Amino acid sequence: MPGTMRGVYTNLTAIRRRVFAEVAKLAYAKDMDPDELAHEFDELPYKIIPGDVATYRESVFLERAVVGERIRLAMGLSYQGVDRPERISDGLKDAMEPETYYQPPLINIIKFACNACKDNVYEVTNTCQGCLAHPCREICPKGAISFVNKKAFIDQEKCVHCGQCMRVCPYQAIHHHVRPCAAACGMHAISSDENGRADIDYEKCVSCGQCLVNCPFGAIADKSQLFQVIQAINSGAEVIAVVAPAFVGQYGGRGDIGKLKSMFKELGFSSTEEVAVGADLCTVQEADDYIEEVPEHKPFLGTSCCPAWASMAKKEFPEHADCISMALTPMVLAARLVRSFHPDAKIVFVGPCAAKKLEAMRRSVRSEVDFVLTFEEVAAMMEAKGIKYLELQDDGETEFVDSSADGRGFAVSGGVAKAVVDQVKAKYGKDIPVFAAEGLDDCRAMMKKAVKGQFDGYLLEGMACPGGCVAGAGTLVAINKTTALVKSYARRAGHVVAGEDINVSHLDDLTGAEMKKVVGRKERAEAKAKVEAEAKAAGTADGAKE
Repeated sequence: MPGTMRGVYTNLTAIRRRVFAEVAKLAYAKDMDPDELAHEFDELPYKIIPGDVATYRESVFLERAVVGERIRLAMGLSYQGVDRPERISDGLKDAMEPETYYQPPLINIIKFACNACKDNVYEVTNTCQGCLAHPCREICPKGAISFVNKKAFIDQEKCVHCGQCMRVCPYQAIHHHVRPCAAACGMHAISSDENGRADIDYEKCVSCGQCLVNCPFGAIADKSQLFQVIQAINSGAEVIAVVAPAFVGQYGGRGDIGKLKSMFKELGFSSTEEVAVGADLCTVQEADDYIEEVPEHKPFLGTSCCPAWASMAKKEFPEHADCISMALTPMVLAARLVRSFHPDAKIVFVGPCAAKKLEAMRRSVRSEVDFVLTFEEVAAMMEAKGIKYLELQDDGETEFVDSSADGRGFAVSGGVAKAVVDQVKAKYGKDIPVFAAEGLDDCRAMMKKAVKGQFDGYLLEGMACPGGCVAGAGTLVAINKTTALVKSYARRAGHVVAGEDINVSHLDDLTGAEMKKVVGRKERAEAKAKVEAEAKAAGTADGAKE
């Protein structure tokens, strides 16, 4: 089952975090000249994988080569491969610029680390008893099963992967091999290349990151902006962390705001804000949109906060793309709110999500987010600076300002829908029907039903990661534990409903005309018109095909 490794500290986890930590240490080294820094990066694989005896793979040279690629990706540089002579530090000078943003693709397969796992293959295991009934043979529609030495045998050339043999075997002796990364990919974007190794179809990929946390061979990694964030800190710029509520419990504790702010200060950040205020603003937008649009103009409304789900829905159901909310996401709204007070600051979104890295790069709706870090990458910065979270002194602040319980609850599956329901009830006095799906396969199934009219009048919540944002690729803690901690943290908020957030109730007084830019009224209108035109064109094209 996808996700079974989450929250389990493995050898792979240790290597991944060691790479991030060592890259962060070198990034913080202000006094090194570029040539010395390049030499240190080239030496890192030998520091991380010392000696001449392999620990994890069949060869110490292979181990170092894989670590070398991970180092480059952690620096935001491109995957190199081993088919030509190159140094790990190639491109370092470009990466040292604090404005540098990585080049796609975000999610990368380190080909020589891939185990070429069997994918969609049915095989007979040694638990086969060679029973007299032979139900597997009798049910096979292609005659692919015979008996050799009183054991069942599947001819892979004839097998059509229907799985009927596995379902009827009384001993569960037939196993269905599925590549772990492919099983985790809700976009079905992973197939096999000519060498049997995993290959990503980037036209389908939405960068949710579930493949990279489910590959047990560490062959998949995403690019990081860890190095560039630290360069910005080193430059003396004002760097502000905007943190997702799923931070609760990631570094220990139970939502210690004072410790969190102290930690970011020690890392070099100027200040820390919470994304939940953006969630409140997003909730109000989606509540108003629902009342204005559904069902008079749109059959249903899908939430917008998860970029991977929204991207999937628009890619695969283009004729209903206008049914996905045009509300700006909590990350964007929070960043814009911070930007209105700190126009020259570097804003760093810190959260559990890999897909947010691509959302921040969008040019159609400017995010105002300069960099995105995951909780795991921030943990590496802590290790590089020798920070022990639970030993930090509280900076005196026990709560973030004014965010609602519903806004904080966005991190958990079902939380977005609840927030909108509560806001609609509070503002309009109406109850609205909702349906929530988690995991892209379930989200797709939900959309298929919606376009057939089964969810007319509904608010549909989609979350790419099973469990919600708390299950994002950049989390450190088991999903069930984080879910419980986030719910507890939400209950500490001063109010429940998003509309009671001071930043919502006093929107026009807060920053005047600038606030119109924060909530993106003009951009939303333009984006909405564009999506509606594309949806209409897609519907016309489908009609012509029929």
